[in-house]
Amino acid sequence: MAKHKWQFTARFRAGAYGWKGTALAAKRMKEAVTEIKKVARTDSGLAGQGAVELLCRLYPACEHIDGSSGSLGTALNRTVAALVPILIQADWDMNTRGRWLENLYEAVCNDGWSILSQVEDRWGEICVYAGLANLWADRLVPFLRDVWSSADRGHATGDSICLSCLLHMQRYDELRELIALDRLKFWSNACFWAEALVQQGKIDEAVAYAESIRDFHEGKYDNHSIDDFCEKTLLEAGRAEEA
Repeated sequence: MAKHKWQFTARFRAGAYGWKGTALAAKRMKEAVTEIKKVARTDSGLAGQGAVELLCRLYPACEHIDGSSGSLGTALNRTVAALVPILIQADWDMNTRGRWLENLYEAVCNDGWSILSQVEDRWGEICVYAGLANLWADRLVPFLRDVWSSADRGHATGDSICLSCLLHMQRYDELRELIALDRLKFWSNACFWAEALVQQGKIDEAVAYAESIRDFHEGKYDNHSIDDFCEKTLLEAGRAEEA
């Protein structure tokens, strides 16, 4: 079978957009997503390949754009959000999915803006296969434990990938122990344990834990995302008045 030729690849080369390229890049992203979704109607596996291809090209193509207005970030977030379901629904066997995830992981490691954070946060779902999610968790747990246990706690690429896989596979004890090592208590990591508490039906504990992260930072960071989590959790538990 001849290799499919994606139209968007020519528009997402490294350094394709200059300092004032936000509007054009946003337009090209929308066109690329439309192209991939069109293919998804008849071939989910091929569409998944297109999604990986575009995700891997976003940062190299857009890294020189002035993102200070926020418009570029909005376009990138919208694009990634549209592609995650396509990745999950792609009809791949476990080995094929594993190979595409390796490509995505390389893109994550080279992502200077955390453009792919939504992909990292949902890595467990994107794995689809339990064996694959467990493999990624087992691969990253030792690394993350070493980084978070060190006195000069540095940045750990793939932290959300690891936590997402542990959550998805309901490996709650390991998730709790790992989160406890993070002395900085960022909500971007803590949210996985909060969600684990919800999955276990511990609604009050989940809300209290989220509030404790806010208190730890004295309300300086993550207020909106913590508010959103608490409200969503209480609403889904049928506790609208508290929400």
